[in-house]
Amino acid sequence: MSQGYLCLTLHAHLPFVRHPEATHVLEENWLYEAITETYIPLLQVYDNLVNDAIDFRITMSMTPPLVNMLKDPLLQERYIQHIDKLIELAEKELNKTGTEPHFHGLALMYYRKFREAKEIFIDRYSMDLVEGFREFQDMGRLEIITCGATHGFLPILSVNPASVRAQIGVAAEHYEKTFGKPPRGIWLPECGYKAGLDEVLKEFGIKYFFTDTHGIVHADPVPRYNVYAPLYCPSGVAAFGRDEETSKQVWSSKEGYPGDPDYREYYKDIGYERDFDYIKPYIHPEGIRINTGMKYWRITGDSSYKEAYRPDWAQKKAAIHAEDFITNRQRQVEYLSHHMDRKPIIVAPYDAELYGHWWYEGPMWIDFLARKIACDQDYIEMITPVEYLKEYKTNQIAVPADSSWGHKGYFEYWLNDSNNWIYRHLHQASFRMVGLTNRYKDTLKSAQPTSLFRRAINQAARELLLAESSDWPFIMRSGTMVPYAEKRVKTHISRFTRLYNDLMQESVDQDWLAEVEARDNLFKDIDCVKYYMDRKENNHNSKAQNFRERV
Repeated sequence: MSQGYLCLTLHAHLPFVRHPEATHVLEENWLYEAITETYIPLLQVYDNLVNDAIDFRITMSMTPPLVNMLKDPLLQERYIQHIDKLIELAEKELNKTGTEPHFHGLALMYYRKFREAKEIFIDRYSMDLVEGFREFQDMGRLEIITCGATHGFLPILSVNPASVRAQIGVAAEHYEKTFGKPPRGIWLPECGYKAGLDEVLKEFGIKYFFTDTHGIVHADPVPRYNVYAPLYCPSGVAAFGRDEETSKQVWSSKEGYPGDPDYREYYKDIGYERDFDYIKPYIHPEGIRINTGMKYWRITGDSSYKEAYRPDWAQKKAAIHAEDFITNRQRQVEYLSHHMDRKPIIVAPYDAELYGHWWYEGPMWIDFLARKIACDQDYIEMITPVEYLKEYKTNQIAVPADSSWGHKGYFEYWLNDSNNWIYRHLHQASFRMVGLTNRYKDTLKSAQPTSLFRRAINQAARELLLAESSDWPFIMRSGTMVPYAEKRVKTHISRFTRLYNDLMQESVDQDWLAEVEARDNLFKDIDCVKYYMDRKENNHNSKAQNFRERV
């Protein structure tokens, strides 16, 4: 019998990037790379574990923007075009590396990988990877949870409570339509928690959420079991805290597993190494060099010199690191079990894209981890939060501290000199959205979903949600792809503002609306009345007035 539990949690998210108006947008590659390098490899791991009768449990968020993109026919077709180009490049590399035995085997590895990815995508899952993940949830091996509708950073959006309700409510409704049942858990975007958010989660039937370590450690009152047992908020919603030790072993750039010299080097790709004329057909048409996913080198060391990648060495190291991870969890559990009246739960949350995309051997490590936990020891078991709450129905009541998993642990990464300009526009738009919904509440209640008026006001809600994505201020702060992030915020706020003005003047341009609906086409069944209808109109009007005075 085990003495404790491991809750391995993967946060799968990408911002909504879809540009039907253009054929080559660099940022769309984020999705295609993640499909090839993370989502298909994870599905392969799960499938192999099931086929070998290995019992495992993994919790995985799938955010609404990611789900919408994975199910979008346009992006599905574009992914096939993308993988076809990679297969063509890999064939070309087989010829080029014929006299380079240290690279030729790697070119063959990628050729097989790309062809297999295409086969799995088309033949195994009929281009719908979401249904693939749903299969494993239906088997009881995977617990899929939701997130904010567009990954909006809720503590800052809470200036207007309607924005928080919309982010949570739209996500919950979208999850139920996708997976056939209400979500039981949620990954708060960026693990951003502020006291009172759990009340909104309760309203939409969500039973638990994840928070960063200090959100639990600094809870009021102080938690008896640190992060090794959940807390119940006064609302009755459970909070699970991240274990710092497990994070350090995997995330740390200096001490984490992905930095091992035998693993594949992410930052050296043939898209940047090959002669321009040779690689030109496989990069951006404007000549911008990009990652192709074909990387022939291992990390080697800190210098610029890199040796050829050895897959056999990397595989052995992944097995060693899985064993090391388990050994350290066993030591934790052995110690904690002497000080707790229940089995401890060690929560290990990571960005899903770490596995396969950034850390090429990550899916392999998960495979080894699950097999070793199931077959080689009996100290720890894998578990989901729902299963833990069923086993331990009574937990300490406390209010988690305001927190996030960003730099310095609070809200600074999403509100600083690089991005603070966006919030006056987001807040103003959110109050306008409430005002629109309340002004036309009688008309909305009687309007048909296909009426021009209702289409316009629901599209305004979509534009606001897209503008609220935490990805945009994150990118502005990190300093990568900043012009794109700034453009996205300005574009969505501009579209919202035009819709707002047209609705206020009761004159909507039907052709322009249809064009915008075709571009920003997520949440097709959204009903703004459910989330933006002001139940406390006077309170909101007062907050809106105070906000305008501050601005």
